[in-house]
Amino acid sequence: MVKYVLKRLGYILVTLWIIITCTFFLMKNLPGTPFDAERFSIMTPAQQEKVLEMYGLNDPVPVQYVKYIGNMLRGDLGTSFTYVNQDVAKVIGSRLGPSALIGLQAVLIGLALGLILGVLAAWKHNSGIDYFTMILAVLGVSVPNFVAAALLQYFIGLKWGVLPIAFWTSWSCSILPSIALSFSATAQVARFMRTEMLDVLDQDYIVTARAKGISQAKVLMKHAVKNSIIPVVTVLGPIVVNLLTGSLAVENIFSIPGIGSLFVDCIKANDYPVIMGITIFYAAFYMLIVLLVDVVYSLIDPRIRLARGKEN
Repeated sequence: MVKYVLKRLGYILVTLWIIITCTFFLMKNLPGTPFDAERFSIMTPAQQEKVLEMYGLNDPVPVQYVKYIGNMLRGDLGTSFTYVNQDVAKVIGSRLGPSALIGLQAVLIGLALGLILGVLAAWKHNSGIDYFTMILAVLGVSVPNFVAAALLQYFIGLKWGVLPIAFWTSWSCSILPSIALSFSATAQVARFMRTEMLDVLDQDYIVTARAKGISQAKVLMKHAVKNSIIPVVTVLGPIVVNLLTGSLAVENIFSIPGIGSLFVDCIKANDYPVIMGITIFYAAFYMLIVLLVDVVYSLIDPRIRLARGKEN
């Protein structure tokens, strides 16, 4: 297992380097300038040259790339153009908290409700609960989260006055965004859990367990759920990344200062260092989550661990 993890980490580093390289050169081809066009145009040529030199933008693009890679390896992601004299790491760190909070809450809500609904739908196959779960799954996947956010904001926040409708002043401001983000997660988890549970419940060892007189609840929890969870772990990896790294639409609707809105704002402003910093964070976080999912596979199913041991 250790050799497998080290090998995967090596692949992650190579993939990350490719992503950084492609993003860097594509970013340099973005139209416009990272500086305010009106203020930059009234500067003298000498002043403009000094500003470009200060940020290293007067060097050829390959030279800028080499310098960026060298600084990045030392832990320096550069200085933001938009947030003057602020390190990129600090800018991203200041926005990461709100996105992580609403994302984590959405993951927990989606996982809990999805597992419960999926198990009930498989257990009560072709019943009202099963049909309700499938309708919910279709709606959760089909309806965009910003539509759900607007409906929650109007009814629960504005009409009923139960929770804050916007801004980021207290923990209560994170509840509605988390619920809005959890809809798609709940739908996906419920659908995968139901499908796999139906397959597992038809297996011979489940029939044998029932024939031995083991209670239905024990058969479900001890045998069926445990052996149905791997597909859910598969879909949970991308869900976690998408939710924890923020949702632009939901963050804008609820006026949340998260990392998603920061990313778009910096693209509009051509803030190259912040764009690169967020891209590196997204890519590294996604690949580490995928690796973590693979490790969890091995903990859930020892057969996978044995197979990987033979490969290595």
